[in-house]
Amino acid sequence: MQEELNDDPEQTLPLSKTRRKKEMHALQDMGERLVELDLKHLQGLDLPEILMDAILEARRIRAHGARRRQMQLIGKLMRDVDASPIQEKLGLLNGISQRQAARLHLLERWRNQLLADERSLTEFGQSYPGADLQRLRSLMRNASSEKLAGKPPRSFRLLFQELQRIIPQTPEAGGQGGGRTEDE
Repeated sequence: MQEELNDDPEQTLPLSKTRRKKEMHALQDMGERLVELDLKHLQGLDLPEILMDAILEARRIRAHGARRRQMQLIGKLMRDVDASPIQEKLGLLNGISQRQAARLHLLERWRNQLLADERSLTEFGQSYPGADLQRLRSLMRNASSEKLAGKPPRSFRLLFQELQRIIPQTPEAGGQGGGRTEDE
């Protein structure tokens, strides 16, 4: 009988108070992330109505103490919900956000590089053969002249939008020149 108890201590011993507190804090942290999500993603999680109401209420609360209590309530409500699917979806959303941020950084790097050195336009043309280099050159020139004249950065923004159109939204676009085609 003693050997049976020692074989699988997880099943016979209740969770320690420390372990339960860690799990509760993890659920409360997940609730914090849910409160920070935009409404579209939040609705895609198919949360129970009472939990969704508590999350929406937490978004409205500005007082620190009241918000803290609301977050504790959300953590308590999360105990009654299977958190693993929610955790998976939050992980996926986080991955998508990281890819989007990486793409925006790539676009920013290219724009800054193009504005700093006109010779980088040749490198850009090699990396993205479908690009309209004449349009890019025009936008680069206009953005520089707008900056010198102290005008609003209209062409600066247009250059960024043009780069968004040219550089694909795929994981291969992660590097500096990442959009090469198979023809090259």
